[in-house]
Amino acid sequence: MIPTNSTITALRREFETELFEHVIPFWEKHSWDRVNGGFWNCLDRSGNVFDNTKYGWLQGRETWLFSKLYRTVEQKPVWLEMARSGAEFLKNRALMSDDRLPFRMTSDGKPVYVQRKIFSECFYVMAMAEYARASGDESYAREAQRMFEKVWEWAFDWRKVGRPSFEGETSLQSLAVPMILMNLIEELTDGLGEPFGRELADCQKAFLKHVNVPEKRVYEFVRPDGSLCTDIPEGRQLNPGHAIEAGWFLQHWAQRQKNSDLSLLAQNVVRWSHAEGWDKEKGGLFYFLDAQGHSPVQLEWNMKLWWPHCEALYAHLLNYSLTRSAEDWDLFHTTKEYTFKHFPDRTYGEWYGYLDRDGRVSQTFKGGPYKCAFHVPRALLLCWNTLKKLESEK
Repeated sequence: MIPTNSTITALRREFETELFEHVIPFWEKHSWDRVNGGFWNCLDRSGNVFDNTKYGWLQGRETWLFSKLYRTVEQKPVWLEMARSGAEFLKNRALMSDDRLPFRMTSDGKPVYVQRKIFSECFYVMAMAEYARASGDESYAREAQRMFEKVWEWAFDWRKVGRPSFEGETSLQSLAVPMILMNLIEELTDGLGEPFGRELADCQKAFLKHVNVPEKRVYEFVRPDGSLCTDIPEGRQLNPGHAIEAGWFLQHWAQRQKNSDLSLLAQNVVRWSHAEGWDKEKGGLFYFLDAQGHSPVQLEWNMKLWWPHCEALYAHLLNYSLTRSAEDWDLFHTTKEYTFKHFPDRTYGEWYGYLDRDGRVSQTFKGGPYKCAFHVPRALLLCWNTLKKLESEK
């Protein structure tokens, strides 16, 4: 059913309360490392640090978040101070001499483990770019552009970041690369795209190789020419949350480019991925699926994780804001009911990250090697802004 004006207003207030009273205060209170700079990442249910290891992905993500809040919501001094702490820690302590950012590091920034991937550096770029806009310090904007050029050089050939290549391996292209680069260009340029129009077009072209329209599916891995490789589990892998997130990344660009065909495809990517990924018996989105119905090889395949549901919340609401269709509203409503019932912790704040298939909490920590102040507050912020827009249009 189509929402009424009062429904939109009530939801806007609910998302506002969730974001600014239940989620952001948890990270303000517990995550800032005031001694070394940057952020504590491993926080238990109540916010205590249970591991002083820091993670490059998460340092970048949290720096981005507090920069974004300061610039686009309210100029609260604490938000800018937290963002500054993260940006300075990343640039002055964590970044290595070869321009790699450790995946794991000590509390004062000494490298522990460096991935042979590009994602830590991608979140470094996001942090530098948004902090530059929040602070007005152009040196961080120059640093963001400098690192983006490095990331682009490495992106499609990970041998350049030390990943070995073996004679017998299957050559596959990962969805993660074009989708994160689409989003990275959006964040780097504040949505303008230029001067990276060619790079953006290349990312969109690479992403579309993963979209199988006849099957109504998005494959996580395809051959470099876009053909399927279904004789191995990687080639059959479906990650509904990833595909849904990529769908709204694509939709943002479709709107800016005024490309109606691309917009429709992005809408369908979100719908198809939800339809296949939703657990019709227990509710919630599966983590992984196998396109041919084999048992997924990932042992956690049927768990319900926080981040796919966060991405689905915004993706469905974005679709509704464009289509005003009952189908898209129902998908948003279904996702919102499951998500708000199962993930928020009403005792200590923030959200749990990991549920079993039945929706029971599996791990109680609020911050860990892959979970930080990012997917939950980003989704709440995006939904809040979209609901405000819908409210103003009624």
